[in-house]
Amino acid sequence: MKMSQTRTEPGLAFLLSQTGFHAANQFEERLTALDLKPQHAGLLRMLASKPGLTQQAMCDIFGIHPSRLVALLDELAERRLVERRRHPSDRRSYHVHITGPGIQALDRIGAIAQKLESDVFAALSVAERRQLSDMLERIVAQQGMTWAVHPAYQKRVESQRASEDQRRRGIR
Repeated sequence: MKMSQTRTEPGLAFLLSQTGFHAANQFEERLTALDLKPQHAGLLRMLASKPGLTQQAMCDIFGIHPSRLVALLDELAERRLVERRRHPSDRRSYHVHITGPGIQALDRIGAIAQKLESDVFAALSVAERRQLSDMLERIVAQQGMTWAVHPAYQKRVESQRASEDQRRRGIR
């Protein structure tokens, strides 16, 4: 009788996925205290580091459908966390800026993220965390992922586009 060559313990990709899924769920759950979603946090972070992006540039960076971005920005603008300013030479275009209250919200998001990171990586030393971060950044670069943009943005956009296409064609 021949023994199977199948691995019985989880592989590295599985463990990374499991940890990432856990961390993402915990982040989303903790953001509910601020009545925000992870997508809001990502947009605020991007606007803090790149003030005045156009909505089109944000769509390109995040790989998000314009209608979805507009809805997310509307939610943030309603809470006065961001503001749209007309482009000086193109009245059809807007630049988006984070506001003072948006910076305060981002500070609270940062505190939540730091606490989450501390909780999730409690089993690792500071040196091990730094080493893991360095290795993951190398993987992100090697895999051609957009740095600091969660790939779930693209997945949601692809799913929404497929649903919109099906609705337009009358498919359910």
